[in-house]
Amino acid sequence: MNTVLLVAYDGTNFSGWQVQANGRTVQGELERAIGESFGSFSRVTGSGRTDAGVHAAGQVCNFALADEIKISPGRIADALNAKLPPDVRVLESAAAPEEFDACRSAKKKTYRYSVYFSRRENPLLERYAVRFGESPDFARMGECARLLEGEHDFAAFSSTGSSVKTTVRTVYSVETAPWADEYAEGVLGVHIEVCGGGFLYNMVRIMAGAILECGTGKLPLSAVEEALRTGNRELLGKTMPAKGLTLLRAEYGFPLFG
Repeated sequence: MNTVLLVAYDGTNFSGWQVQANGRTVQGELERAIGESFGSFSRVTGSGRTDAGVHAAGQVCNFALADEIKISPGRIADALNAKLPPDVRVLESAAAPEEFDACRSAKKKTYRYSVYFSRRENPLLERYAVRFGESPDFARMGECARLLEGEHDFAAFSSTGSSVKTTVRTVYSVETAPWADEYAEGVLGVHIEVCGGGFLYNMVRIMAGAILECGTGKLPLSAVEEALRTGNRELLGKTMPAKGLTLLRAEYGFPLFG
């Protein structure tokens, strides 16, 4: 049975999604839990490979469960959670069409980058957001966000180390929304949500940095336009830290869970 999972995890203590020789990974923990629960190894395919320190609220993945194992698809989540560590949980499980592949079948993915504005670190926010010392101009941030929507060559928005065939990607929307945390009264932050068909290595983190620096006036909009035109990474700001990034959801054009 092709089984689809909806998974959430705190990426702080993971070396990323993908199994590697040295380092604790989300894929590795899920595959270990499957083996311990059902007695055989099965490769888990995720909708995307989050980097070390990146979180997920709605990672979608799938694996093949042997036909002789008799369990309701909806109860697979409970079986795996009994074997998983507390920083990764299966929220939903279901049977999927045999041709379903969490990576290749995905139509859209949405990431959120979270920032808070404060002179000093706040321990209640530091795990999932990045402190930014000054509050930016939200109108200028919005202008930069609009520039990044659509189909572009995002070569300038990718870190080295990628071996992709093309750096052209389609970004469906870039939204900037202010937020305040109930446990940190008076602290204002911004969520930068990016929805696209696919992303380059560190692309969202570089986009977030450019949007924030445009908002503070450190980076002119003309530099972002030039970076899109030329692919020159040096025109943009730094790659923002991993801990502020969360994979919110993957979309497939049809419901996966009842």
